[in-house]
Amino acid sequence: MNAPLPSMIVSSHAGAPAVTGVADSPPWPGLGEWSIDALHAMTLDFESVDFAGATRRRVAIGRIDQSPCAVVSAAAGEAAWDWLQGRLAEGARVAWVRDADFDALLGRYGAEMRAMDGVDAAAPAAPGEAPADEIGLAALSVEANPAVRLLGSTLFDAFRSAASDIHVESTPRGARIQYRLDGVLAPGGSIDGRELAEQVVSRIKVLGQLDVGERRLPQDGRFRVRIEGRDVDFRVSIMPSSHGEDAVLRILDRRALADERSTLDLARLGFGDDELVALRELARRPHGMMLVTGPTGSGKTTTLYAALSEVNTGRQKIITIEDPVEYQLAGVLQVPVNERTGLTFVRGLRAILRHDPDTLLVGEIRDRETAQIAVQAALTGHLVMSSIHANTVFDVLARFHHMGVDPYELTSALNGVVAQRLLRQVCARCAEPVVPRDALCERFAVLRGGVVGRRGRGCGDCRGTGFRGRIAVAEILRVDDDLREGILSRESPRVLRSRALAAGMTPLAERAAVLAAAGRTSFEELERVAEMA
Repeated sequence: MNAPLPSMIVSSHAGAPAVTGVADSPPWPGLGEWSIDALHAMTLDFESVDFAGATRRRVAIGRIDQSPCAVVSAAAGEAAWDWLQGRLAEGARVAWVRDADFDALLGRYGAEMRAMDGVDAAAPAAPGEAPADEIGLAALSVEANPAVRLLGSTLFDAFRSAASDIHVESTPRGARIQYRLDGVLAPGGSIDGRELAEQVVSRIKVLGQLDVGERRLPQDGRFRVRIEGRDVDFRVSIMPSSHGEDAVLRILDRRALADERSTLDLARLGFGDDELVALRELARRPHGMMLVTGPTGSGKTTTLYAALSEVNTGRQKIITIEDPVEYQLAGVLQVPVNERTGLTFVRGLRAILRHDPDTLLVGEIRDRETAQIAVQAALTGHLVMSSIHANTVFDVLARFHHMGVDPYELTSALNGVVAQRLLRQVCARCAEPVVPRDALCERFAVLRGGVVGRRGRGCGDCRGTGFRGRIAVAEILRVDDDLREGILSRESPRVLRSRALAAGMTPLAERAAVLAAAGRTSFEELERVAEMA
């Protein structure tokens, strides 16, 4: 057992101490020094301060023998004190270490996490691919360049947080970093100083093999790094802004995609039992058209792939044309659109129809020609699955009308339309009971009678958002003879909707209300979806 460590006790009235500015001396007077040996007894708490924040501010929070404590690097800045005080419990011990020892502490944490995950950081690259650069805590702890270290810690932190995108937004004083978590932007930190912010963007350009000197035009690129033994791809978009340049990095985790692909089926997406029955019935029709609609990021492509996976028994020829191909499916011919070589959706579809397919997946119907060919394919004995951008199931009909598709042909080909949204799930770790507002109870019958839902307070698992993960919810319109008659008679969307509800269609908002009543999502999410539906 290590001897008691010299430290400074945090009180609620402690003032911000002065900074000495010496590299290997206490950043603030009154701090005792911890040796690197003593730090081996410290367990880091990356819920209180994530790795990227610890790297930037040079402070870390944890426990020794169940007692709260914090360690401060000699290189910690003056602003770190106020930031640290707001995150420490009363009576926590604070001490400093030399900057090299602080890096060693973070590096030890990275080694422990790799051991816990059972990951071999030295795993070889795939055949024919160049090995990716490793970004890990041990590597970052010895990185001298502040821009490289800051970007690396941000990539690492976003990956560990399961973010889908990283936004680096220029400001007059530096840059703001945000992560997209479960479809919503959440704070990820900041970069102090315009010069450092520009260096970080330049580093992103270097990794993405972009023109570092070009600052007036948008640029797109991609790069691959290795994080915790996993190959992770980043798609880069650089955009000029009034304060410099903004960058957005889309995170594509190969192993996560492989795991998702191996378990891709409709049941795992969270649909209810009656939704599953309707979706599977549409996907197993021998011919006709199944459309999935919704705003960007609503999970349309994932639903289509899940439906395709369930009908992929090997007894049919299945061909997809996509821009780009997002999942690799065994036994399926997947054609990527390539505008530069002239392989458009229209040209590809015409060629695919000569390739003797049974089932077609068209990534998206965007224009009149694609729509007409897809409808003709559905009328000539093929099952066509596709997505189209619209807000509701009846807006889809209007889209096809504006694209000049004959209403009789469309109604003859169309089997059904799925309008989909993704709801954020309440974080299981920090969930607490909550009663719905009276207005919601009046609107949704399922919320009446003393229903108690859940909301997340915010914790380290959900990065303070109160949500973790998403679940699909859908409104499914099955086109029957009665509805076809209404469409051909040019009835209004309100009348068509009344016909569909009478035939058993459940509105999207009502499905979301059932999930809120069960505590799977929040009433806040219910209101958001009800406004969009």
